[in-house]
Amino acid sequence: MKYKQRLLPLSLAALLAYGTVTGTFPAFPSDQDTAKAMSFSASAYSYGPGVDNLSSSDEYARYQWGLRNDGDLEYVEVINRFQNISPTLAYLIDFANWAGYEIPEEFSGPDSYRQRSIRAVKGADINIQPAWQQYDADTGERRTVTIAVIDTGIDITHPELEGAIWTNEDEIPDDGIDNDGNGYIDDIHGWNFFSDTNQIYIGSEDSHGTHAAGTIAARRSDGGIAGIADPEYVKIMSLKVLGTENGYGEEEAVLNAIRYAEANGASICNISFGTEYYYPDLEELMRNSSMLFILSAGNGDSSGTGMNVDTSEQKDYPACFHLDNTISVANLMFNGSLENSSNYGVGTIDIAAPGTYILGLAAGNGYGYMTGTSMSAPMVTGVAAMIYSYRTDFSLADVREAILNTARKWDTLTDKLATGGVVDAYAALNYQKAE
Repeated sequence: MKYKQRLLPLSLAALLAYGTVTGTFPAFPSDQDTAKAMSFSASAYSYGPGVDNLSSSDEYARYQWGLRNDGDLEYVEVINRFQNISPTLAYLIDFANWAGYEIPEEFSGPDSYRQRSIRAVKGADINIQPAWQQYDADTGERRTVTIAVIDTGIDITHPELEGAIWTNEDEIPDDGIDNDGNGYIDDIHGWNFFSDTNQIYIGSEDSHGTHAAGTIAARRSDGGIAGIADPEYVKIMSLKVLGTENGYGEEEAVLNAIRYAEANGASICNISFGTEYYYPDLEELMRNSSMLFILSAGNGDSSGTGMNVDTSEQKDYPACFHLDNTISVANLMFNGSLENSSNYGVGTIDIAAPGTYILGLAAGNGYGYMTGTSMSAPMVTGVAAMIYSYRTDFSLADVREAILNTARKWDTLTDKLATGGVVDAYAALNYQKAE
């Protein structure tokens, strides 16, 4: 099994997947060796990104800092100062600390813990609100766009994805016949290439793809979260290539999914996974494709430390393919810097997008936070889909050019990424290509 989804193993995501979203979100310590606890909070006297100023009909929009970041968020980490000779004991102490229980004096010691806070920086977001305002006010022609989410499966029955899922109009549901002659029987909304069936949704193992789909095109102003693109015109094709709770997959499944996507009308592919192994067949297939590929940059080396993939011996593919029809995306923190685990490289990784504590959809009609470059790529995919639908004068090459040439520059990203910046939806939507 060669491919793996690009999701950091934060237990917060699992904790909230089926729970109620509230103003403060605690998380169990996710790594016994590092012995730490975390919380992520929105100010009690502020709406954070703001239901009033972002998407008033979406009750969870206030927590979608990647869409609008007003600087009102804070990440608090409580860290054990000392290496404990008993990792289990250290874990129990940290759990007690997280839960607010009193730690026995003989265990706590002098200054056993220190607190580290990371404050959000206003404007570290994708600048979607003015883009939405322009899009909503313009009643002109729209192009229908199909997005292939090549990932785990997708919970296509999630209420927030109603109307956003691609349908194969040439196939008759559940008749056991390959009506359109494409080699796949009853492929109504996509295909499961992991198991070679038409069952594109299994269960909890499909939260990763569901989360990506929600970021791209969840229904806006319909409760819950706000997706970036308009599901009336942007349709998501579910192509499951990753399976099991660990999100693993094989090269052949990925190759077949890309072939299927192109043959069935997809324009843009979101690929939020990767491998350290170089596959020439995959590179050639992508190079010769007419589609635009949005790729996650990868979440670092085996220790979870972000790599400069320009110079490191280890690479992350397909993000490290140097192709003219790809955009590779790093993970932006809410303070305007790259997340420590995110890969980077001015010669390889193109742009950054929010990918840390991203609230989105989860399998089973749920919601949850996830973190990783897997979350960053769908941000760019959503913007690309919106632009391609709205700017009917644009080719896919124009969409790519618009996104890269209008990246909002940040000093923290200058020596990290090819563009030195963050995706800017409004600027890209209004990009004027050279005549």
